[in-house]
Formats: sequence, structure tokens, C-alpha cells
Amino acid sequence: MRFIIVTGMSGAGKSTVLKQLEDMDYFCVDNLPVMLIKKFAEISGDNHFEKDKVAIGIDIRSGEALEELSTQLSYLRENKFNYEIIYLDATDKVLVKRYKETRREHPLAHGGRIEDGIAEERTRIDFLKRMADYTIDTSGLLTRELKKEVKKIVLTEKNYTNMIVTVMSFGYKFGIPQDADMVFDVRFMPNPYYVTELRAKTGNDDEIKQFVMDSPSSVEFMDKLYDMVKFLVPNFINGEDRHQLVIAVGCTGGRHRSVTVANLLGERLKELPYTTRVFHRDIANDIYVKGEG
Repeated sequence: MRFIIVTGMSGAGKSTVLKQLEDMDYFCVDNLPVMLIKKFAEISGDNHFEKDKVAIGIDIRSGEALEELSTQLSYLRENKFNYEIIYLDATDKVLVKRYKETRREHPLAHGGRIEDGIAEERTRIDFLKRMADYTIDTSGLLTRELKKEVKKIVLTEKNYTNMIVTVMSFGYKFGIPQDADMVFDVRFMPNPYYVTELRAKTGNDDEIKQFVMDSPSSVEFMDKLYDMVKFLVPNFINGEDRHQLVIAVGCTGGRHRSVTVANLLGERLKELPYTTRVFHRDIANDIYVKGEG
């Protein structure tokens, strides 16, 4: 039997995770009273129970009874009921924004400031974060991306890493992205802008990709870039406990070379256990300015 406990900060996405697990044929119970966890584990472990995969949602709504959770979990371990904890987290700024958008009151705010409720909650459930087998930072995740993270945990388990890598193409003409963690300049590559029949196309077109990559230096650069990013990302995770990384690739106008490289890097990064996004910031800007590409 697989027994998963879904917990974490209010507003971080626990309901979404439980729904995803339910779609994956888990028997799910949200906000199960803490004193019933032991009984629930015994029942679900019985041979007559129809499901061999169960999940429960436990969070700050349990109130003072949450303090008894450690005792309940110790009992499960001692009696060979193996469980896994998925902890959902997000930055305070994101959590406040979500609460304001939904007009819900934080369970610990008691009519006061949302920020105060979040701070108290972090303190009270910190022991669960330290016990977690998997931690998902949902600050920058869309609902569909969070569901993919859950699938990665359930299906791949040991290889799971909660890291979002965004590869962004841009044009130097329009400024370097302010949120970039790494910036790579690809203006040394062959520029399709100066080929009339290619000028109106973008790096999303095969003709541009072939033109840009039809150069030994371009091919060598892609190999070295991938190797460097592959080396750096886990070091960001382990060294700084980072969950998001933005890699910016720039050419003059942000339509041809940078788009090509961003697409190729994004495809190769999908081989790694990270959530990868590719975004072309300046691809829609005017192409008829001399020197762009």
C-alpha cells in the first residue's frame, strides 16, 4: 500500500494535489482529524480495503490537535505503516496575493492581517516541512504544472527535483531581462536578418534553425552551454536552495538567433528532472530595423 500525506501552507495548492492524486486512483480524504490517522491507516491497510493507494490532507485546520501529529506518525512508523509526506509551500508574497484574489480569510488571521496568519502558520507547521519527503514550491507554478510535479513524484519518486528552469530569448535592443539569473550573448552566430528571404521568419521556423546552426561554432556553443547549465542547476538547488532559475539568451533583436538557441536548450533540458519553460520575450517586435536578428 502507498500512503501519502499532503500538507503545507494554506493556499499553496494542497487541494489541487489531492484532486490530482484522486485522478490517479488514490483514495483521498482531506482534513482528516489527527486522532483518526492511526485508525485510517489500519483500515486502509486491511486486505479487504478496496484501494492500495491512499492520501490524506492534513494542515493548520486541525487546530491544537496538530501537535499530536508527531505521535500519530511515530506510531505508524513503529507499526510498519510506511508513509510519504508531500509538503506544499510558496512565498509569503504569493500566498497573500492568492488570499486577496479569492477573498478568503487565512485560518489563523482571525480577522486581522493575512501576513500575521501566514507567519504563525509557518512556525506551527515547520516540523512537517522538516519531515517532508518531497517539498514543492508552487510560487511560480500554474495548476497544470503543479499536477505534472505530482505525477513526477508518484511515478519517478527518487529522481524528483522541484526546480523550474525558464529559458528566455530576448533582444539586446530592448534591454536585458531584469529577472535573469544567467545571461548568454549569441550575437556571434550567423544572423538570418541579412538574408532577405529569411528576415521575416523567426527562430521557431526550421529555415532559421538550420541557418543559425549551420556553423561549427554554433554547434560547439550549444554543447558547451548545455553542459554548463546541466552542471550549474543542481548547484543552485543544493547551494542556495533555489526552486526557480531564469536563463536569458540574447541576440540583437530577439527574433532569430536567441529564439533558436532558447528552443534547442529547452528541448535538451527536458532530458533532466526539472520543469522547463521556454519564453520568447521580444519575438513579436518590429523586424524591419537595421541590425536586428
